Amino acid sequence: MGEFSRQTVPGSERTVPSGAGDRGPADPNDVAEISVLLRPRETPPEPRPGRAPFDRYEYARRFGATREDVEAVERFARDAGLRVVSHDLARRTVRLSGTVGALGAAFGTELRSYDHGGGSFRGRSGALSVPAELGDIVVGVFGLDERPQARAQFRPAAAAATAYDPMQIADLYGFPAGTTGAGQTIALVELGGGYQTSDLQTYFGALGVSVPSVTAVSVDGATNAPTGQVDGPDGEVMLDIEVAGSVAPDAAIAVYFAPNTDQGFLDAITTAVHATTPAVDVISISWGGAESTWTAQAMTQFDQAFTDAGNLGITVCVAAGDGGSSDGVTDGKAHVDFPASSPHALACGGTTLQGSGSVIASEVVWNDGAQGGATGGGVSDQFSLPSWQTTAGVPPSVNDGHVGRGVPDVAGDADPNTGYSVRIDGTDTVFGGTSAVAPLWAALIARLNQSAKQPLGFVNPALYAQGETPFHDVTSGNNGAYSAGPGWDACTGLGSPNGTKLLAAIG
Repeated sequence: MGEFSRQTVPGSERTVPSGAGDRGPADPNDVAEISVLLRPRETPPEPRPGRAPFDRYEYARRFGATREDVEAVERFARDAGLRVVSHDLARRTVRLSGTVGALGAAFGTELRSYDHGGGSFRGRSGALSVPAELGDIVVGVFGLDERPQARAQFRPAAAAATAYDPMQIADLYGFPAGTTGAGQTIALVELGGGYQTSDLQTYFGALGVSVPSVTAVSVDGATNAPTGQVDGPDGEVMLDIEVAGSVAPDAAIAVYFAPNTDQGFLDAITTAVHATTPAVDVISISWGGAESTWTAQAMTQFDQAFTDAGNLGITVCVAAGDGGSSDGVTDGKAHVDFPASSPHALACGGTTLQGSGSVIASEVVWNDGAQGGATGGGVSDQFSLPSWQTTAGVPPSVNDGHVGRGVPDVAGDADPNTGYSVRIDGTDTVFGGTSAVAPLWAALIARLNQSAKQPLGFVNPALYAQGETPFHDVTSGNNGAYSAGPGWDACTGLGSPNGTKLLAAIG
């Protein structure tokens, strides 16, 4: 097949991480599995609040991949010496397996081994390509590069001046009485670590709450695998379960474990979005990374998965990041965290909260200069300004003056020094970070769904239409490059929730 009969996969360009050591070509005889994403049969509509969710089977039929496209990829795979592992029309995904040598040749790249950040990974640079006849069919190829893609957005407390259990936070935020999340399923996406049932029994028992139904779902071979390290990925998993489970105790919790790669992350999301037994109502994601660390194909396909979620009545809550306006990038520019910056995600920023009972004494932007933690927020370099943010007052980017998708949308307590009491690997401790805000909002959405007797789904336009009325407007503080003020801002979005008013406004 000649050079001119191939076509670049749009947005597949990769660069080698700064400071990575090149160890030479990856072993060509190693075997790997990859995920090939295909175009939809029809372009899915833009989700909107108030529209009844699509039936999952009808949605897959209309907007999934076609069998003809799957068969074209399968023919290509066989010709390239690859094995077809599986395909899923609803998820528009074909899984292929083969040697590293054969995979690299099939997609026009050289796979190499790199040392970076105390570990090693198989990676690549440049773009991927496919035969021209697949150029319009293949929209993404994931798994050739296995670098760690995301980081957990939690922070342990150094010395907690104040600690709340999650139910106390819910009381301060006026979560609607008489709601428990009954009949709802909350999916938690986790890229490492695990939970221990004994910890859950002890934690919820101490709160006087029944242990919620928690099920582990394996994606791409990852499993519930506790590391025993409190400050490791177990901390993220347990924080998510304990916040969501105590605030929405009657909701079922499905924990989707996946490898920490862009392939694993995307596969976990699409698996949760298109799950049918049970169907998912809310997704909480507390992992992410600066937009500059992602490929364009990944950001496009994540956003498409969130579009599918909205059309199926699923709300996706994502932590906005803990690295302030730089998102931990050291190039002197402002960055927002992805996947929070997807216009079809509910981006959850962070505050410092002081209160008692149901009374908030003060709430400001979370920015702890001493510990280096601050809420993420700013203006996306990848996504344009959504229609529902046009009157929100999103400022020009401090980088170049463009106006794009503003982050975050909403906020909640994230400061580890006004943090959440949790139990991890047998240890009672206090955690914060926007990692806690995503499951807190997911639990609130589950309770609102229960009360409304219908899913809110893609809720962003409805929230912005209400303005600041159902929120605690946070007007003091900054996250570095951006400052809080009246109304929406690039630190805390619309503000922290008043759950009862939200129910009255949009439920």
